[in-house]
Amino acid sequence: MDTDPEVVVAVGNPDHVEQLVRTAGDLARVRNGGIRLVSVVVKSQDSPFEVFSDETIRREYSGDRQALLDRATAAAPADVPVEADLVVARSVASGVLDAAADPAVEALLVGWHGPPRRSELVLGTSVDRLLRRAPCDVYVERIGRVADGVDGVLLPVAGGPHVRPAATAAAAIAAANEATVSVVTVVPPGTDDEAATGRLTAAVEALSAAPGPDIPVETVVRASDDVESALLETAAEHDVVVFGATRRSGLRDRLVGSVPRRVADRTDRTVVLARAADAAGPLASLFGRLGSRRRGA
Repeated sequence: MDTDPEVVVAVGNPDHVEQLVRTAGDLARVRNGGIRLVSVVVKSQDSPFEVFSDETIRREYSGDRQALLDRATAAAPADVPVEADLVVARSVASGVLDAAADPAVEALLVGWHGPPRRSELVLGTSVDRLLRRAPCDVYVERIGRVADGVDGVLLPVAGGPHVRPAATAAAAIAAANEATVSVVTVVPPGTDDEAATGRLTAAVEALSAAPGPDIPVETVVRASDDVESALLETAAEHDVVVFGATRRSGLRDRLVGSVPRRVADRTDRTVVLARAADAAGPLASLFGRLGSRRRGA
């Protein structure tokens, strides 16, 4: 039986709820789908909760998690269906991954506070694990400044598989706000712009193929030897920046990319990082198969 596409939103902090639910509404609306809110109650192996059933933990020991889901449900846009699940799991990441393994889930949205305290992490313990293993498109929204109205969405591109989900998010946010998407690529001064033209063309095609209504699009080639500074200057002229992860080697760059991460750290704009489902690690397909089996798909 066909089911409507879902956008899973992981909620764990009341200060993040409105920002994440608003973006999730944009992503779900263009898909004619719904939002599935997920909050996780952690039952670690060495916890006293280990002796209780999941249902007992949900009913008796979920603390403020149900209130958080109720608040998120109330914040959701009225024109998008919303479901809320209180999940009991060994960790936050495992609970969210279990929810994202449902075949109906097309996208997962999580919040990110900023640079992690531990240097070996890219975005954080749970977020890094979700980026590696979630079998759907993953969006990481930097929590902080919320755009007061959106007139312009910046989509920096450098090629690769993550342009598609980044374009999908940029188009969805622009459609919700009647905004324009500016596609920008940065090249060294004096170089042949054939490659830059190819990257822009691919991004415009991805925007055209994204679900939802047509939105205004403009393209820009910036000549600079300093990609990070060029993007920071361009970001200041927009309300929201949507990056696709890069395709460079190395764990840190495979997850997000060094330039998107550094720009996200330094700009005060709303930032969304996108990772494509088909570029996830090998464990993602395993999680997807396990999710299908559990649900009899």
